[in-house]
Amino acid sequence: MYKKDNFSLTYYYLCTMMDWKQLISNKRLGQEYRHTERHDDRTEFKRDYDRLIFSAPFRRLQNKTQVFPLPGSIFVHNRLTHSLEVASVGMSLGNDVAQCLIRHKYPELKDTMFEQIGQIVSTACLAHDLGNPPFGHSGEKAIQTFFTEGKGKDLREMVSPVFWDDITHFEGNANAFRLLTHQFKGRRPGGFVMTYSTLASIVKYPFASSVAGKKGKFGFFHSEEGYYQKIADEMGIIRISKEGEPLRYVRHPLVYLVEAADDICYEIMDIEDAHKLKILSYEETEALLLSFFDEENQQKIRDRIAFEGLQDANEKVVYMRACVIGKLENECVSTFIEHEEEILAGTFQGSLIDHINEPQAQAYKKCAELSVTRIYRSRPVLDVELSGYKIMATLMEQMVEAVMHPDRFYSKQLIDRVSSQYDIDTPDLETRLMAVIDYIAGMTDVYALDVFQKINGISLPIV
Repeated sequence: MYKKDNFSLTYYYLCTMMDWKQLISNKRLGQEYRHTERHDDRTEFKRDYDRLIFSAPFRRLQNKTQVFPLPGSIFVHNRLTHSLEVASVGMSLGNDVAQCLIRHKYPELKDTMFEQIGQIVSTACLAHDLGNPPFGHSGEKAIQTFFTEGKGKDLREMVSPVFWDDITHFEGNANAFRLLTHQFKGRRPGGFVMTYSTLASIVKYPFASSVAGKKGKFGFFHSEEGYYQKIADEMGIIRISKEGEPLRYVRHPLVYLVEAADDICYEIMDIEDAHKLKILSYEETEALLLSFFDEENQQKIRDRIAFEGLQDANEKVVYMRACVIGKLENECVSTFIEHEEEILAGTFQGSLIDHINEPQAQAYKKCAELSVTRIYRSRPVLDVELSGYKIMATLMEQMVEAVMHPDRFYSKQLIDRVSSQYDIDTPDLETRLMAVIDYIAGMTDVYALDVFQKINGISLPIV
């Protein structure tokens, strides 16, 4: 390991480190044959960003719960606003890391694609929640437990062990990779046809579901495993599984920046939302946010608030929140630079947030602990989780029943509701079951509630 002012490498790292020149690839999945033909003023990574911004799955994030119920009179974050904010922080993280490494360590990377890692990280941040089902983690759990605790248990002997591992560990991150790479019916090969570096940067857990462990996290379904392996091998991402073992790689280095942007935004923005909803008092919120700074800088922030003439409590919180995000962004950049050799060697453990300086680490930990006790267990959040779980569990039960018995009258009615992009009529059972999961996971909260009410006779379309 080296210090910030000493970038000398050990022999071990020289032998095992990944190479930035190989890790930054603008080759596109599904259109590798066109790689040498592309000439455009936009970079391929900016093209990825634009493609996501204008996509239907990204627009649907506006009606997916982040933490609190979708807004009524008080506007709190949904998955869309969260993703946009994460992308903004991700752009800063990537740009600052690129500039620092070029200036102090890799001058030869100036005027190369390495300078665009801010754009890559920002795009991956836009995509990081695309695979999340309605109602957040409650929706994930409903899909998983349908197969482990519900009627779906009886299907275990009808499907392969790898498929069973995938569906019983269903995970939004793996589903995002599927959404971007899978060739759904009527679509082109390669799915969204994204660049290799963008796709690798969203895979937070680069291993198969069979080695997901107690947390149940993994990076790709078996159906898309070949895509990830192709991308990872092309870019020289270190593989840590032996031949014949479940696939497992170290992370692409930019994943750490995507993760840091997400960690910064969800923790700090949840505090701001909790203040807006009066779950936290102004005094509690101020104490939490100012705890990221020493006494001198706390006073500077208070003086600035007074100088600007801010009287509204929400505006004061907004200013303090901006200061905290800036501080954490700087801390994560410094941490990445300090540990860059370990990251490239695949030996870095934990997240960037885990390794920031002690005062900020303690302040972040305090926010996280309070979030668990006061925010994530608050009545509005629990009510959404309970309702969402019931809605998702019911949709899973009825749709799986339909694809198991497609000749029944009611089954045909349900199947006719499903978009033609999902291969729900195939004779292959695993493909049909995955089509059900794709269909339900792609719903917004509002649409899931609407379908739930209609198929259960609770509401009728108004003519």
